[in-house]
Order: sequence, then structure tokens, then C-alpha cells
Amino acid sequence: MSSSDSSKNLDWLYRGTSEIFPDRQDSDNPNENLIQRIAKSEAYPQSDRPLRVKLGIDPTGTDIHLGHSIPYRKLRAFQDAGHTAVVIIGDFTAQIGDPTGKSDVRRQLTPEQVKANAQSYLDQLRPILDFDTPGRLEVRYNSEWLSKLNLAQIQELLATMTVGQMLAKEGFAERYNQEKPIFLHEFLYPLMQGYDSVVVEADVELGGTDQKFNIAVGRDLQRHFGKQTQFGLLLPILLGTDGVQKMSKSLGNYVGLQEDALSMYSKLEKTPDNLLKDYFELLTDIDLTKLPNNPREAQKLLAIEVTSQFHGRDAALQAKQTAEQIVLQGNTADSENIAEYSLSEVQFPAKLFYILGASGLCKSSGEGRRQIQGSAVRLDGDRLTDVNLTFEQPDDLAGKVLQVGKKKFIRLVS
Repeated sequence: MSSSDSSKNLDWLYRGTSEIFPDRQDSDNPNENLIQRIAKSEAYPQSDRPLRVKLGIDPTGTDIHLGHSIPYRKLRAFQDAGHTAVVIIGDFTAQIGDPTGKSDVRRQLTPEQVKANAQSYLDQLRPILDFDTPGRLEVRYNSEWLSKLNLAQIQELLATMTVGQMLAKEGFAERYNQEKPIFLHEFLYPLMQGYDSVVVEADVELGGTDQKFNIAVGRDLQRHFGKQTQFGLLLPILLGTDGVQKMSKSLGNYVGLQEDALSMYSKLEKTPDNLLKDYFELLTDIDLTKLPNNPREAQKLLAIEVTSQFHGRDAALQAKQTAEQIVLQGNTADSENIAEYSLSEVQFPAKLFYILGASGLCKSSGEGRRQIQGSAVRLDGDRLTDVNLTFEQPDDLAGKVLQVGKKKFIRLVS
């Protein structure tokens, strides 16, 4: 396949991509032109192999939000095109912590914390990545090779970079100029991430635009160890739901992958107009030339499409219906800001009227009975009239909105 023929079928590659490097599209050299590298791999198994596309996870936390999902969606696009996704769990490097964009040294984690975080990450990625098709996914832990490096090998890695080169890295230069401490072990992070590319023989490494330095180090180390060098494919940093700052849990402008369907839908249907095109491009596969002209309809479509990815179409449509009912019934609060009640405080099996009283929606269980008898109680928009209705376990209620009358709402959480 020629470069021009291949490029016609690679809309998925360029969609939402900020930069590919190196990118000499006029070159027939597959080490300079990613389209040529892809075309060469399409001859597999006759002449080569599928591309090995690397994406690293440093499990320094437990939650993934939509901003984190962008490179994994691109990784899935490579999988769907027949290539192999290589997910690196940085169980070793997470104990150092990526210094990128950090103004202070990162807290080092214990192996037990890293292991628990890694499992949480993988569970959240199942709706995105293909875990089932043979040959489409490798999950590797970099402690497999990094923990075995001896002092001579670490010295060889350190000798590939100068202090001046390392201080050019975003974050390090700022901290140095501000006379904030930079610890020597932090210099190892980009080298170890780069060494991951050597070991797994990555053809492409994905990352945010803030990862260019680390990915370039991987190319340099592959060259140092006589390997074919990888391409870097950089993806934009997603702005949060405030439309101003990078999506972040600490800023409260995020949509988490583990959020219930109603919370996810409610946040996304309020996406600022100026972010709609970027959100559609980065978070969905919808044809961008066919988006609704009406911003309100576009917001609803975005909310349905993204919520469906993580909860299924039926749950997304139910979330839409519930959100609309909350508005129609006169609730003046934003649906994602409804107060929460933890079901851990309830002993199951539990009667509905007891939950109404315990949660504070009603003054007592007796009032809860009367409200049910008066047809004033709804669960996710469905009216409940059985005064003896019993729920066997928290999962029957978790994530749903319990409502009394027109203006009392509470979200039940596990």
C-alpha cells in the first residue's frame, strides 16, 4: 500500500492528535514516516508484525477521569486497526513519581498502594480497551525489568543524558530557578520510562503533550541500545467542565469514569459551548461534520454518547430522562450537585420508608410511609407506591436519585 492510499484510511490516527514526531510525510523511510511504518506492518505476517503501541500508567491514584481516557481511546483505535496495545503499569516508576508539571517532589508510594491503584485503573479501562481479542493487548509491569537493573546498568542509563538536558525538562527548570529541591532519584524517572520502550520494543508511544520529553528520551535510549526507534504521538490535555482549566479532580471540574450514569450525564449536558467540538472529537467517534447546529441538542447528544460508553445505552437514556424530570419538577439545584447519602449507614435488607427517614428526606420513617402512600416518592424518576417495598442490598440503589415531592432530592451512594 502506498503512503497516499494508506493515508485515506487513517482518519482515526489523526483525529484529536496534537503532534506526531518525527513526521516526515514526504519520506519513504518507515523510521521517519508513521504512515509508512503502518503500511509496512499491514504486510504482517509476510514481512513484519503489527505495531506495538505503548502507553504507560503510573498508578499514583485510584480514579480516572475523561481527560485521562483520551490516550486510551487512541490506543483502542490502534487495536481496532489490528495493532498491539502494550499497557505498561509503572509499578516501579510510580514509587518515584513522574515529576512532569510538578513544582515539588512527589510523594513516593508503597508497593501495596501501587498494586491496589493499578487494579483499580485496569478495571476502569475495560469499557475502553479490547481485553478479549487475542494478540491485541499486553499488560506489563515495569518492575519486571527495572527492579533487576544493577548499578552498572543504571550508570549506563545515567550516562546517556547530561544534567543540562535533564534541567531542560518542564518542571525541573522551574524548580531549579526557584531554588526548590530536586532530588537525584527524580532524574531517573524519564530514563526508566524510556527504558520501558527499549524492553517492550515500542513502535509508537502515546502520551499527553506534556509527555514529549519523556517519549523523546525513549527514542534516544532505543537508539542507544540498537533498537528501532519509536514514534511519539501526542494528544491534547482536556479542559475541564469549567471550560477554563485542565480537567482535574482537585479543581472539581472533572467527570470520573466511575461516576454513576446520572452524574456523568448531568455534568456533560452542561458542557460549555466552546468545548463541544473538542469533547466530541476527543471523547466520541461521531462524525464532526454531522453535529447538531443547536448547542443544546449537541450537549445532550454528547452526554448520551459518552455516558453510553461507560454505562450502556439504556442507562444513559434513563439518566437523560431522570435529569429532565428533575428540571421539570422545579428543582433549582444542578442535578450533579444533589446531596449524597451513603448506603453504608443502612443495614440491609432495608425498607424504603426507613431509608427515607434515615437519609433526612423525611423527618421520620412514619412520614416516609405517608409520603409513599401519597405517591410523592420517586426513584430515578419512577414513582414508588408500595409502602412495604424492601431493598435487599446497596447495589440495588447505588447511584440512583431518591426524591420526595418536587424539591427534595438525594443521591444514594455505596
